Amino acid sequence: MTTETNVDTGTNELLCTIRDRVAIITLNRPEARNSLSDALTPALRAMIRSCGEDRNVGALLITGAGEAFCAGGNVKGMGAHRDPKKLEMSLEERIADLQERQRLLTGALVSVRKPTIAALPGPAVGAGLAIAMACDIRIAAQSAFVATGYARIALSGDYGIAWLLTRLVGTARARELMFTGDRVDAARAETIGLVNRVVPDDKLQMEAFALAKSLAEGPRLALRYMKDNLDEAVLFDFETARDHEAERLVRLTTTADHKEAVQAFIEKRKPVFAGK
Repeated sequence: MTTETNVDTGTNELLCTIRDRVAIITLNRPEARNSLSDALTPALRAMIRSCGEDRNVGALLITGAGEAFCAGGNVKGMGAHRDPKKLEMSLEERIADLQERQRLLTGALVSVRKPTIAALPGPAVGAGLAIAMACDIRIAAQSAFVATGYARIALSGDYGIAWLLTRLVGTARARELMFTGDRVDAARAETIGLVNRVVPDDKLQMEAFALAKSLAEGPRLALRYMKDNLDEAVLFDFETARDHEAERLVRLTTTADHKEAVQAFIEKRKPVFAGK
């Protein structure tokens, strides 16, 4: 039986529903293509943290309302329209402020030890693209596109976009996409590895949720350790990563979930994991 709980995010600019152990987090500013704001961004940071720590949540699914995923920062809030409070801050204070906001958003999202999925109904641009890339898996609607966008407003990038982009598509393509800011349609994004799969627009939410639900029902400890192994694969040398991988696997052989999986295999039934 499907269970569903609506979570109070503190603002109607961000929605959160927990359904079948999947936290569906929806950026809800369709009139502004779900661009980040002073209300949405802190709420998103808080939901990433709370859902990441909630034992009743097995996977996070981040998406956008309407026809966009996230258009990134609020360009209209830059320049002459900049927040007066920011203008009063010193350069060092503004740097430290952005570093902290990045750590609590894309930094926290990368650190979540559960499967995370971004469902892109439309454009993911700038910081919005960084948020999508900070997830483990990206599913895009056929009409979606992505773009770095920073060169078009004479900025260099934030929220870890250069690191995330290079990790996904390699240095040559990352440089091309950062320098040009060109739009990349869903089909090409899939070809170069920016998104994992492309689906018809009207099937995006259904397919993204189905994948998230499947992962949420999976062996939580094993998935956590898989994320550790995969993170270390691009950080450590082969010997160190291999040794850590072996340690984690042996630890998992002692878990109830492993014993349940083996028994279910023998009995030819679907395993029921308890996360221990």
